[in-house]
Amino acid sequence: MQIYRGMDVGTAKPSPSERAQVPHHLVDVADPWEDWSVARFQAEARRAVADIEARGKRALLLGGTGLYVQAVVDDLRFPGEDLALRAELTARAAEPDGLETAYRELQRQDPDAAARIEPTNTRRIVRALEVIRSTGRRFSSFGPGINEFGSTVFPVVMAGVWIPRSVLRERIAARFATMRAAGLVEEVKALAADPRGWSRTARQAIGYKEILAHLEGDQPDLETALDAAVRRTRSFARRQRVWFRRDPRITWLGSPENSCAVLPALLAWWCP
Repeated sequence: MQIYRGMDVGTAKPSPSERAQVPHHLVDVADPWEDWSVARFQAEARRAVADIEARGKRALLLGGTGLYVQAVVDDLRFPGEDLALRAELTARAAEPDGLETAYRELQRQDPDAAARIEPTNTRRIVRALEVIRSTGRRFSSFGPGINEFGSTVFPVVMAGVWIPRSVLRERIAARFATMRAAGLVEEVKALAADPRGWSRTARQAIGYKEILAHLEGDQPDLETALDAAVRRTRSFARRQRVWFRRDPRITWLGSPENSCAVLPALLAWWCP
């Protein structure tokens, strides 16, 4: 979500001073009213990696969402789009109980994909059903498959940083408190005032979605909306853990409290 201009506080986007010290890529490359796909991210990220490597530098990929990480490093291939079918499915999902019905359909037709998509994520549920109906294939079947871990499309070493769940829960709550103090609600209000609106992609950003629900009257209480964002972040963290634990290519480095404590070991392993 850091691709979006103006979505700064809620995405923990690196500050201008941090970006001046270390070049960052794929930050502030789209506006919130623009749709963004994993296929587009794949192309842009690989282009950035190729440019960095061509200059004799090393690219450091930070993630994040498991599918997006695999899209960059693995030979995942993405099917075409059927915008008319997507619009039809989106309209049906917006009906009373429509999203629940759509998710149950996805569970029946592609349980692997359903297990990795939030039941409340309309955009991804609709996309999966669009692909299934337009191609006759499971959404999870494209490319080598998200459950297969072989050779990467370019040389890469992968490391994961582990911290205890109790520490993670506390840090997520503290993170949202810090974002709120830094003006998250005001940021969402300012973006919501733009008549060009939000893309389906941007509206799904954790924190933004919940505060938008409050601003639009679907969630009357701001505190409840923020609590929902914290819970959703914790749920996302659980799915991250499950997703990345499946990948045998990842070397895990643990820290009971401060994840920065693993930096010496990580650097020694990465740059021997």
